[in-house]
Amino acid sequence: MGQSLVARSLLALLAFDSLKPKTEQFLYLLLWSADQLTRPTFRNLNESFEGWAYRNGLLRQIAALEKRRFIERKGGSADDRTYRLTAEGRLWALSGCDPQARWSRAWDGRWRLVLFDVPIAQNTERSRLRRYLRNRHFGCLQGSVWITPDPLTEETRLLGSAKTDVNSLIFLEARPCAHERDAEIVTGAWNFDRINRLYRQHLKLLREKPRGKLNSKRRVTALHQWAEAERLGWREAVKFDPCLPRRLLPPGYLGERVWQRRIEALGDANRDLHTFSL
Repeated sequence: MGQSLVARSLLALLAFDSLKPKTEQFLYLLLWSADQLTRPTFRNLNESFEGWAYRNGLLRQIAALEKRRFIERKGGSADDRTYRLTAEGRLWALSGCDPQARWSRAWDGRWRLVLFDVPIAQNTERSRLRRYLRNRHFGCLQGSVWITPDPLTEETRLLGSAKTDVNSLIFLEARPCAHERDAEIVTGAWNFDRINRLYRQHLKLLREKPRGKLNSKRRVTALHQWAEAERLGWREAVKFDPCLPRRLLPPGYLGERVWQRRIEALGDANRDLHTFSL
């Protein structure tokens, strides 16, 4: 088996993408305070959206997001032009995971497995494949056996017609056949102790949202700093959470509770900002 064949098979799965931190932050703000970002305040009623964005140093972020089709513009003239998130932009703003949609999805009872055997001499490819699977929320049953309840549509598409060697990489669909329970598979593949620990930390952060009227620059700054910490904290939590279909979620799972509290906290923050701008 030639190294180039293995490398081509694996590298087809390793397309990583990212945004600059400031652009990610702007997407987050656009998701949770869209009214503030698409509508002028009383201080600049005669100003175009582009003028407002220029004053706030956001033109570069807007151009980058529009190019990536994460936002789209509506309206022809500068006076009535607005921007809004696309479906893909909303997903990015949610750190790549819409948890409500994920928890609500159906499951057909079949597990999908990715099995691979890459020689130590090709350790770079092996590490990158594991990183890809981890970032896609696959669970790890063993170092080279990864599992998901979802069809491998994207992985199959990425591989396309590339020739693979089944001795190095293979996709399978399977059901337990020796009395193994799905709950055992879930707890064996994902570390829900760690996931819940991160959610508890985030719940504490949500409780620390600054309170009171935004009647000073200090309070506005405190709210913005909290919002950035909240964004990063949520991203850290969902980085490890596969957001499994509800029928597979283990007892004591905190994700749904924290998500609901997050919606409430960010809704409060948005209303605070809206009141401040009137």
